[in-house]
Amino acid sequence: MRTAKSIIIFFLFWASFGINAQQISLEGALDDLRYLSSPTLEGRKPMSEGSRMAQDYIRDRFRSLGLSSQFHEYTQSFALPSSKRGEKAKNIVGFIPGSEHDKIILVMAHYDHLGIKDGEVFHGADDNASGVVGLMALATHYAQFRPKHSMIFAALDAEEMGLLGAKALLEDFPFPLEQLTLVVNMDMIGRSQQRRLYAAGSRHYPQLLPALENIAEISDVELYIGNDGGLGKKDWSKASDHAPFHAIGIPFIYFGVDDHEDYHKPSDTFENIDKDFFLAAISTIFMVIERLDNSDL
Repeated sequence: MRTAKSIIIFFLFWASFGINAQQISLEGALDDLRYLSSPTLEGRKPMSEGSRMAQDYIRDRFRSLGLSSQFHEYTQSFALPSSKRGEKAKNIVGFIPGSEHDKIILVMAHYDHLGIKDGEVFHGADDNASGVVGLMALATHYAQFRPKHSMIFAALDAEEMGLLGAKALLEDFPFPLEQLTLVVNMDMIGRSQQRRLYAAGSRHYPQLLPALENIAEISDVELYIGNDGGLGKKDWSKASDHAPFHAIGIPFIYFGVDDHEDYHKPSDTFENIDKDFFLAAISTIFMVIERLDNSDL
């Protein structure tokens, strides 16, 4: 239960955006997660049939929302070192123009996972169907309520093979990189015994800290600001798809959870997702993005 102070802060937060401020709808999010982590998709290994089904699902959602894209049919294709038949992995990329800025916020989550090994499906519900569902929920909101900054929504392939989808997107970024002001990466946001969602990045980019601290006061999960280095601290600065962007100095926030007992195992299933935490995590990430979208990044 929130304290009275937290409730007051919550209403002051939304009031600061004016009467048109909206909260994110999470209707259908659990259905999306159930499908993307289902055995039918066979663990979404790059260039597999399950991967193609995931691509179609995300692409159809972007199309139904009316998102535009700088890539044909929302699809950025790129070669994998392991491909011997000319097949290509695919990022699925949608775009919403900002109402006030040509600066860009890039929202990312990788949709690939490990596929089938020794006859067992590695479902990848938390890693990272959870992040992709968060991405689709955010895209759904901003398709209806136009953001001030332009936003790119990128569902990335081949993260598990060495962040290859992120590297491909950076190499073929559809706008001048000077316009890219923030990267938000969601990778495993579906469960935490401590109800703790980590937000890494502000040690490198302290301009992001006030927004994170503000939302930490009102979040329904523990928003832990850190895991981005410092003496004796974990450092996730290079742990996921934000890393190539951070390497060239583009600010990032990486939202994720600690590794758990089902990490990279067949047991990372929909049934083992903490549904309440998962939905609260998406809401928390949304509030951070809202705060930053309404600021001068």
